[in-house]
Amino acid sequence: MEDRKIRVAITHGDTNGIGYELIFKTFEEPEMLELCTPIIYGSPKAAVYHRKVLNLNTQFSIINSADEAKDGRINLLTTYEEETKIDLGQATPESGTAAIKALDRAMSDFREDAYDVLVTAPLNDSNIQVEGYAFPGNTHYLETCIGEGKKALVILVNQQIRIACLTEGLDMKDIPAAISKENVKEKATLFFNTLRRDFRISNPRIAILALNPRTSEDEKFGKEEQEAIIPAINELADQGIEAFGPYSADHFFGTGDFSHFDGVLAMYHDQGFAPFKALSPESGILYNAGLPLIVTASDQTVGYDKAGKNIEDPNNFRQAIYLAIDTFRNRVCYDEAYKHPLEKLYHERKDESEKTRFGIPKKHSNTPFADKKPSAPYESKEKPDTTPSTSDN
Repeated sequence: MEDRKIRVAITHGDTNGIGYELIFKTFEEPEMLELCTPIIYGSPKAAVYHRKVLNLNTQFSIINSADEAKDGRINLLTTYEEETKIDLGQATPESGTAAIKALDRAMSDFREDAYDVLVTAPLNDSNIQVEGYAFPGNTHYLETCIGEGKKALVILVNQQIRIACLTEGLDMKDIPAAISKENVKEKATLFFNTLRRDFRISNPRIAILALNPRTSEDEKFGKEEQEAIIPAINELADQGIEAFGPYSADHFFGTGDFSHFDGVLAMYHDQGFAPFKALSPESGILYNAGLPLIVTASDQTVGYDKAGKNIEDPNNFRQAIYLAIDTFRNRVCYDEAYKHPLEKLYHERKDESEKTRFGIPKKHSNTPFADKKPSAPYESKEKPDTTPSTSDN
């Protein structure tokens, strides 16, 4: 890794919302500029307006390209020159246009390696138009721009748990048809690999939830579990992926069983994200796995009802920046370690007992917990660990 601060690109989000308040309050802390070099993709005029309304003294330097960014200061990159009317607390086409222009410029700059990680401020999907079409959502837009044909997986992270969903944006009636063995295997594998590479967990344990509830342990699971989820878990075990389940969501969350796993794969949005927010209503970070770029966001809405009132807490947004920095360093260390893997520790013609010394059983018991508790999920902290490490966990 180059001996320089990590460059964090930050898009300003909806200009009628809380984006600039989160950004300015986050960088009121002097330590933040010691950790990274921020590049705010936005509008100097909008930034000045918000700073005045919020009565904040945060200083920034205006730049026209990312290569002009300097360490030790807030760099605000101009993504558009025209005047944009700001109606705080209102969803307007103008504020949506300002949001997408900032995101588009950030996508273009990523292709030029202008920064290291991206953190997005809240935007409103409903007032953004992309070439005449409705905005598909932040994650799907990122997939289209830089995904190289791959699908992303949104992971919701806090101090206690990491949760991802097999399906997104589907009506309840359409969810069963989307649950296939291949889909479960694909999402669980991506989840597993992300936890290893980006979160530095050497052998992650993933819990997979059932779609259908069971009223007793003796009752059989439903069609989706029998035909898709259980076969997927067995095949994942054959591949050395520590996946367990399926677990009934009510018992799994109600008894705290989630704390024994590094990640949880829910079948649909409310099954996973509703318990998450019940456990920690004030904290959550969205992590977009499976992309060539590390992208995080605080789990906050655009906040029209709070815009311009100087009442928003920036802690979640700050934690999103910390997570982006941590996972960037983890990914660099992981990739360095696996550039030159060790040679095999046995020869094929040696006694078979040599292999078992280093082998991992393909099949494992589907009991919920092992004696050893896995690593704790990402923990919010005032400063990320900046000590380089070559270990996987």
